[in-house]
Order: sequence, then structure tokens, then C-alpha cells
Amino acid sequence: MDTIKHLLYDYLVSVGLTETSSKYLNMLALFIALSILVFIIDFITRKLLVQLFTQFATKSKTNFDDLLVVNKVPRNVAHVIPLLVIIKFMPIVLTDFGYYEVIVEDGMKVFAIILTLWIVRSILNALKDYLKTLPKLKDKPIDSYIQVFMIFAWVIGIFSAIAILTGIAFLNFITGLGAASAVIILIFKDTILGFVASIQVSINDMVHIGDWITFEKYGADGDVIEINLATVKVQNFDKTITTIPTYALISDSFKNWRGMLNSEGRRIRRALNIKLNSIKYLSKDEVDRFKKIQLIASYLDKRQKDIDTYNTSHNINKEITLNGRNLTNIGVFRKYAQTYLEQHAAINKDMMIMVRQLSPTTQGIPIEIYAFSSDKRWENYEYIMADIFDHLIAAVPYFDLEIFELPSGTDFMANETRQSMLHN
Repeated sequence: MDTIKHLLYDYLVSVGLTETSSKYLNMLALFIALSILVFIIDFITRKLLVQLFTQFATKSKTNFDDLLVVNKVPRNVAHVIPLLVIIKFMPIVLTDFGYYEVIVEDGMKVFAIILTLWIVRSILNALKDYLKTLPKLKDKPIDSYIQVFMIFAWVIGIFSAIAILTGIAFLNFITGLGAASAVIILIFKDTILGFVASIQVSINDMVHIGDWITFEKYGADGDVIEINLATVKVQNFDKTITTIPTYALISDSFKNWRGMLNSEGRRIRRALNIKLNSIKYLSKDEVDRFKKIQLIASYLDKRQKDIDTYNTSHNINKEITLNGRNLTNIGVFRKYAQTYLEQHAAINKDMMIMVRQLSPTTQGIPIEIYAFSSDKRWENYEYIMADIFDHLIAAVPYFDLEIFELPSGTDFMANETRQSMLHN
């Protein structure tokens, strides 16, 4: 070994170079030789290990080893052997430079830590990809868990590297960080908040990957495609991506549509505004006319008999329609809408079906449809709702009712024409 150390040095001294020059040239030659050796070993080891592992992964039934290859775990592990060779032979290269030997040795230790972290990162990425393929974990925030492990690994690795470079024992170095804990917490505030939020989101089952959420504060309305330590990515229905801080899921209010998707129906809740001046009591002739509408014919027969019986038994003076009990066109329309929904094929009959009257407004009196479609898919849901309201809007005039609508330019022009004709 001593012969190798000073092989070139002895020759250079013998040809007349100074001892200092000979030492530097000797070190340079040994460094070049070691570099070539390490490069060859690294190349052979990497090729051999990757090839063997790829063949093994191809024959195995599980896909975890395939993911290890995809995430370059064998390639990164292959660098360990060249590193060991460097650590073994670097003291020979620096045999005449003891001061530099200590610095390089510390540098190799730091590099070993970095390589270890790189290997751990590759394994964790492979594990993350594998866990995402499992049906039970497909909707869990796996990215957050992996990032937490990686952060801990990097923190330990960085602290170890600093301890090596400063010459302080690792435990003493960690103890000394207690005084700087406030600064550390400030620096890693977002990471800590994200970590806590990820745990709460997972434990409380608030959001899964694939959930449809609406987060008005951030303009998000779409499906969750990724949950990690810092952010939640939502693909909106217009295919844009909205990024939301993870801790916002527990600090702010958002809507998760998972409950609707897991239920037996999707709610339809929409109102028609009826003009107040179109509402009236129905005369007997008008009731007879409405009996031609099949959906409410039997209802009108029964209802009219009950009203007539009541009015007769109480000696109600029907010279004025207001007296006693009467049918109204808006009440008959509500019954028609209720019966229509109850017979509609796309409405879930096991869930609430209701047609209700809301408080009057400046835009008329709202008649609200409250029901649930059996089909929850967005495009089908919209079609079902449109089909229902197409029918009801077209049915309103049959009950001598009018839907409120703000006047347009043509309405004003028609009114001016009528006024002009009246004056002429």
C-alpha cells in the first residue's frame, strides 16, 4: 500500500522535481486513477443491479418491485458501492495532506447522508405509487403521509450533516436547537399547519381524492385530484386547476358533495315566480274546464264535493265568491305539479317530493319544486330538471296564471303603441 501511495512521488523526486511539487502531482495522479476506477465500478454496478432487478420485477406477480424500478431505487442503491470505494481509498490519495483528508472525510459522510436520503425518497415514492393502487387507500391523502416521513428524514439528515461539519455530537446539537425552537416553528409554520390539517382531514374523513368539492373563497368547484402536505389540487369542471392550502380545509368552510353522490338521489330545488294579479278563485265552470286535465281530474272531483258539502252545511252565501271555501288556480296548479312529479319516471319516489309556496316577493309568489332525481350524473340531472320545468312553464297558462318576467324593450314599445292608439 505504501508503494502505491508514493509510486509517482518517488519517480518525480528522482527526476529532480521538488518534494512539494511531487506530492501535489502524486495526489493528482492518484485522484484521477481513483476517479476512473469509481466511474467504472459505478457504471458496472448500476447496469448490473438495474438489469437484475428489472428481470426480477418482470417475473414477480406484485407491481411494487416494478414501481421501485420506475422510481430508480436500484439505480440509486448502485451508487453505494462506489461511495464505499471512495471512502476506502481517499485516505491513500490524500496521504501527504492530512488536513485535507479530514475535510474530505467529513464531506464523504455528508454525501453518504444525502445519498441515503435520496434512496429513502425513491423508496417512499415507490411506496406512495403502490398504495395509490390499492382500492382501500385510493381516496386517502397518501401524498401527505409520505411528505411527512420525508420531512422528518430530511430534518434528521440536515441536522446530522451540520453536526458532522461543526464537530458537535448529534445529541448535543439537537439539545441546542431547543433554544431556537421559536425560529424553527416560524420557518416551518406552513409545513406544520399542513401536517396538522392532513391528519385532521384524514381522521375526520373530510375529503377524499375524487370528491367533488365547492370552495367559493378560492374559486374551486370540481374534483379533488391530489392532497399533499401543503396543498390540495382541485380540477374544476372547466378543466382548470385550483390549488388550495391544506390547512384551509379545516380553517374555512367548503362544501363536499360526496354525501349527495352516496345518497339515492340528487336534489332539485327551483322555483317559478307567479304574478300576483293572475291568482284568482275558480268558478264552477272553470273547475269543470280544469277537470279535463287528466292528472288532477279525480282530485278536483273529490275536492269540489268536499267544498260544496262544507259550504252547504254552513249556509254559505255564494253570491260572492269570497265567502266560504273555494278552489284557487294557483292551488290547483300546485296540486298538478305535485302529481306530475310523483308520476315522473326520473324522480326518486322514496325521497321527499314537495311543491311549496314561498313568501311573496316583489317578483311575484314563488312556487318551489323540491324533489330528488334518481340519476345523479350532472348532465342527466340537468336534463331531468330542464324537462320538468319545460313542462311546468308550458303548463302555467292552462291554469290562467302568468309567470313574472321583467319587462323588455318590446314590452315598452307595445305599451306606447297601445297608449298612442287610445289617444287617437
